[in-house]
Amino acid sequence: MKLQFLGTGGGRFATISQKRMTGGFRIDEIDGKNIHVDPGPGALVRSHQFGLNPRKINMLLVSHCHTDHYNDAEVLIEAMTQGMTKRTGHVIASDSVINGAGELGPSISKYHQSKPEISVLKPGDVIKEKNISIRGTKTNHGDPTCVGFNINYKGFNINYTADTEYFPELAEEHAGADILIGCVIKEGERRIKGHLRTLDFEELVNEVQPQIAIMTHLGVNLIMNNPFKNTRLITKNTGVRTIAATDGLTMNLDQFM
Repeated sequence: MKLQFLGTGGGRFATISQKRMTGGFRIDEIDGKNIHVDPGPGALVRSHQFGLNPRKINMLLVSHCHTDHYNDAEVLIEAMTQGMTKRTGHVIASDSVINGAGELGPSISKYHQSKPEISVLKPGDVIKEKNISIRGTKTNHGDPTCVGFNINYKGFNINYTADTEYFPELAEEHAGADILIGCVIKEGERRIKGHLRTLDFEELVNEVQPQIAIMTHLGVNLIMNNPFKNTRLITKNTGVRTIAATDGLTMNLDQFM
């Protein structure tokens, strides 16, 4: 099983400037399936750049209806369905992405919803495909339908916070995570509504105690201010190996199973 990051930037200014890529990440060869999570701007191009075939995607997970998370979803659906010629693949996404919510979305057209299986995921919902289950986790974000993901394969848990600010129940949502992937926008004391700071991620890591914690979806200031010094501090304070993902980073997850 392989985890590969096709972009580790997040937020509007990192996206506009492309200080880091913004293509989300892939989990490949999980029960024979390939999953693309949050295909933001550049997901298609970065897939080819890093030697990944977008036509071999089986599942597309989209956490919410903000551009840095959904932008390339439709073109990846076209790849997954062999140019919209086959009924294949599974799109699992928030209500805003599929149906729209207030001023948000929908961000996947009815046309692009016509070939793959479509599932709206809400916190607490569980969707199963053979040995893989996808559970929605709660968030507190500007898109009220935003959902994180617990991807479980035979008891092995890959958890992704999606965009959220810290709240007391967040650790409970991600309890039992073996791999904890957090969207962390900034460092420092000043809170930013709807997003995690490095201080918040440290608290979450300390409470969850995963095998490894990974920061991604980094904001411009965090990117420019050396995110690695933050992960070294989180590792020291929590006892959990914590890394800041880099564009193209590939990890063999078999070592954690």
